[in-house]
Amino acid sequence: MTITAIRKKLQDYIKTADDKKIKAIFTLVESDIDKSLDWWEDKEFVAELDERGRRYKEGLDRGFTFEEAKEEILKLKAQKNDHL
Repeated sequence: MTITAIRKKLQDYIKTADDKKIKAIFTLVESDIDKSLDWWEDKEFVAELDERGRRYKEGLDRGFTFEEAKEEILKLKAQKNDHL
């Protein structure tokens, strides 16, 4: 089963699951959810963002437009699918 199919099944299940099961599922993933929501408290992550911003502003790193990034992602996705 693909990850997309699993996500869909979980979303559908959560919509109708009883409260006890929802609480149990939440307990399993709560620490991951909390970590992902508190990214600004991760000093290393914020330092990395600051460094990347500095390098971009100083012209040391090149930025990409949304279209350039999208094109590259689609190209990599196509290459991955060709190898399957």
